[in-house]
This record gives sequence, C-alpha cells and structure tokens, in this order.
Amino acid sequence: MPEEDLVELKFRLYDGSDVGPFHYSPTATVSMLKERILSEWPKDKKIVPRTANDIKLINAGKILENGKTVAQCKAPFDDLPKSVITMHVVVQPSPTKARSDKKFEEEEAPQRSFCSCTIM
Repeated sequence: MPEEDLVELKFRLYDGSDVGPFHYSPTATVSMLKERILSEWPKDKKIVPRTANDIKLINAGKILENGKTVAQCKAPFDDLPKSVITMHVVVQPSPTKARSDKKFEEEEAPQRSFCSCTIM
C-alpha cells in the first residue's frame, strides 16, 4: 500500500502524554489500534489496562466501536493532507472484572461495623 494512503494516528493518554504517531491502513480496525496501544503502553504509568477491552478510543467526541475501520472513524475535518489525527484513550476496566475484583477485595478486608448516632 502506498504511504499516501496510510493514516497517521497518535493516541493521547489520560495524563496528556502521547503514544505514537503510527501509520495505519484505512482498513485497520479499532480492535487492532487497541492492541497496538496495549503493546506500546508506557511502563511508568499508574493506570495500566489489562486487556485491549479495557481501552476506549475517542475521536471527534465519539467512542469508537471495535469493528469499525480507521476510514469509518475519521472526522470530516481530518481530511487535511499529511495531518496527524489524535485520538484520546480512556482506560475503563470491563464491568465483570471490576465486580469480581471488588468482591475479592471485600472477602480479604476484615469485617468492620460502623455506627454513628446523633443526639439533638
């Protein structure tokens, strides 16, 4: 594929730092982008996604769906030649894992009762 057809993307993390830029085919899917982000994730970050499903990509104010291609996700104003498209990355653990982690923490934590009374 000629380099002119490739789309240049960079990914902005929660702290303002960037991953990339990387060149992608317009037929690359959002799932492929998430896998690349996961493999390139900086090791010094406090928040680290466990799987690609923990990553949400936002472009032009919309959360991108895994099955969509890069070409389908481009906003109309991104059609400028040689421009780098910045997508925002949000790390959001999947709900099932969050619940099981919370349940595990509750089992480990000692049971405490808190009671307070206010007499007026």
